[in-house]
Formats: sequence, structure tokens, C-alpha cells
Amino acid sequence: MTSETPPLFGKTRFLQGLIDEFIDKITEGTIYLEMGVKAYLDAGPASPACQEKLQQMVDTKDYCAELRRRILTLLYTEMLIPDARGDVLKLLGELFTLLDAMGSNYEDLIIEHTGGTHLDFQKDFEELNAIALKCVRAVIIAARTFFRDPPAVRDHINEVRVFESETDKVALRLKKKIYASDLSFERKTQLRDATNMLDKLADKAERLGDDLAIFAIKRAL
Repeated sequence: MTSETPPLFGKTRFLQGLIDEFIDKITEGTIYLEMGVKAYLDAGPASPACQEKLQQMVDTKDYCAELRRRILTLLYTEMLIPDARGDVLKLLGELFTLLDAMGSNYEDLIIEHTGGTHLDFQKDFEELNAIALKCVRAVIIAARTFFRDPPAVRDHINEVRVFESETDKVALRLKKKIYASDLSFERKTQLRDATNMLDKLADKAERLGDDLAIFAIKRAL
């Protein structure tokens, strides 16, 4: 008899495959956001690339919503993993909320911030985008690990916290730089909001990570 935590779904490979696909799609959403923000910074919100990435994020969200419904139905109709079902459903719901926030925030960015970013801040925004998405991807990896090796989740959660802290530092530095510039107050406010959009994604990832840490502890007991 092994002391290792058994696989959450045992022989239920179909369910595990659906959850893997769901997490794959959440990861795809981060790729579209990264490419979309880059297109926004390089070519402006009216560029075809921005619109394409927005549509891809919408399509990904719709696909994930359907996958989530299928997983929920399977969990209840087949009476699977009753001891962990609530935590699994909450985790999938929080991952979906994170994806939804990525899409909604990006849509707001390209609709409301039609002036794009000021060239003086482009590299700062690129750095902020990169570090915030590292935080989001770290929590997605932690979520995938939860279904395979719960004790290993802790290592990934620590990465989430480090990346979130770094995101805060970059965002604060950028906002100070924005408000020290000669831009109009309205323009400064727009750029501040764009900064907060990315910063808050990292905050959401950290909160999800905190919940995930609890789920993993319960699973490993």
C-alpha cells in the first residue's frame, strides 16, 4: 500500500480528459491576452490583430463554459468524487472567472482606451503585461498539479505569490511615472486604469492560489 495521494479520479479517464482540456483552454486565453496587449501597444486598439484576439478570447470563453457544464453534469449524474466534488467545482468556477476577467478587461481596454498607450510608457506596459501573465500562468499550472500531485501544489503557489508581488511593484512604479509626466489628467487616468487592469489580474490569480492551497491540503490529508 502506497502512502502517496491517489489520483483524484482513479479510472475516470474521460472526466480527467475534460478537465485537462478545460485547463488547456484557460491557458490559451492567457496566450490570446498576451498577444492582444502586444497588438494594442504596437498598433493601437483599432488594429485587426486586437479585434482578432478579442474574438478568440470570446470563443475560448464560450468553449470553456460548455466544458464546465459537461464536467458538472458528469460529476453529479455519475456520482463521482463526492468527497472532493465541491472543491473541484469551485476551482473550475474560479478558473473560469479568471478567464472571463481576462476577456472583459481586454475588451474594456481596446474600447475605452482608444488613444493607446504613450510611447514613453510602452516598455513599462510590456513588462507589466509579462509579469502579470506569469502570475496567472503559475496559478493555472498549480490548478493542473492539484489533479495529479496535490502536495506539489505548494511550490507553484509560492511562485504565484512572488509574481503577484512583483506585479504590484511594476504597477506602482509605472503609475508614479505616469503621474509625474506632463500628460493631461484625463490621459493619466486612462493609463492608470490600463495599469490597474493588468495588476488586478495578478490579484485574482493570487486569491485563486490561496483557495487552491486549502483544497490541496484537504486533498492530501
